[in-house]
Amino acid sequence: MSQPREVLTWEIFGSASRELAEQVAASGYRPNLIFSIARGGLFVAGALGYALDVKNLHVANVEFYTGVDERLPLPIMLPPVPDLVDMAEARVLITDDVADTGATLKLVRDFCADRVAEVRCAVVYEKPRSEVRCEYVWRRTDLWINFPWSTLPPVTNGSGVRDA
Repeated sequence: MSQPREVLTWEIFGSASRELAEQVAASGYRPNLIFSIARGGLFVAGALGYALDVKNLHVANVEFYTGVDERLPLPIMLPPVPDLVDMAEARVLITDDVADTGATLKLVRDFCADRVAEVRCAVVYEKPRSEVRCEYVWRRTDLWINFPWSTLPPVTNGSGVRDA
């Protein structure tokens, strides 16, 4: 028998991202920059960017997970590393799909901390073991999560050519 999983559909994601935006707005925090952790955080950043009327989006490419529950010893930020020069007054909202161990969020939050005025984190899911407690969380779970953007296998065979 397979392990129970948290299943997020596109429809539920629409509601979840709107509820996250409402949490941010209700808190009084007014980010002027959304910093997305690619890849899962891109969906959250886009949704929150529209809902909070923030057009300034940045992306950090961080490698940590290499498979289902398999990861590198430490997350690493891949080039190009975002340039946060002249961002001392920025109010940054870091977005990701899940705070699992929290290591990726911690890396990006620490990267921003001394370069911006304020930084907060928003995630769709936060797991109990996360070393980062996010300010904005849609749901907490200790289950593995099926996200609509990563449940199905890629449509290419790895060489950029569609499978027949």
